[in-house]
Amino acid sequence: MTRIAVIGGGRIGEALIAGLIEGGLPTGSVVLAEKHPARAEAVATQFGIRATSVVDAVEGADVIVVAVKPDDVDSVVTQMSKAELNGEREQIVVSMAAGVPASRYEPKLPAGIPIVRVMPNTPMLVGEAMSVLAPGRHARSEHVEAVRKLLGTVGRTAVVAEDKIDAVTAVSGSGPAYFFLMAEAMVDAAVGLGLTRETATTLVTQTMVGSAAMLDRSDESATELRAGVTSPGGTTAAALAELERRGFRAAVLDAVEAARARSVALGIPPDGTPLLG
Repeated sequence: MTRIAVIGGGRIGEALIAGLIEGGLPTGSVVLAEKHPARAEAVATQFGIRATSVVDAVEGADVIVVAVKPDDVDSVVTQMSKAELNGEREQIVVSMAAGVPASRYEPKLPAGIPIVRVMPNTPMLVGEAMSVLAPGRHARSEHVEAVRKLLGTVGRTAVVAEDKIDAVTAVSGSGPAYFFLMAEAMVDAAVGLGLTRETATTLVTQTMVGSAAMLDRSDESATELRAGVTSPGGTTAAALAELERRGFRAAVLDAVEAARARSVALGIPPDGTPLLG
């Protein structure tokens, strides 16, 4: 029986726990460590799992998921270092902390422990995550596959080299916010045209759901699907021309690059020294 220790009971940690339980993992196989007692109790009660300390959670766990904010990683790994890791069984550490490379965990953890860095996104909350894995230097193919199977309970997975994770963060990690901003702008525009906010929200939501489904299920590219909606001289052509005139495509390119640059910066402490040295 696989035992999973989830360190961090925030939105991503909670979503992962929900996916694991709904995917058939027994509640006794999942344990939570969360620094805020009220939050720990709430999540543990909701899913019928045990909440405990970091040290207790990681000892004996097959997979240790670190789902905390980057600023909390140092504290968590210091606590993990006090536990007996990689003893009788090999353990895998899964890092979901944005901007923190796998190498930052190594100084305080047992030599050779496999670390798999993961960039998830918030659609994990509804079982539709895009989780991208990057193996650390000690992670073998079987470790990556074990993590892929785990995260497959809450959405899709992909694997990239770790030097591509900052780009992944900029696209799928931050991507839901770009999507929501577009939806927000379209709803506001519809209200400006006289529709009620409720009707506008329904129209925009279903249009985006349907469009995403077409992109997912069709053999055509986004460019081809867009062309299929755009009749020469029609309403869509007029709208797209205005978006291009306002620099829509360039703004998206600049936004994604800004997110990538920020992801890189998150992995570099202000003084330039290793976060966990």
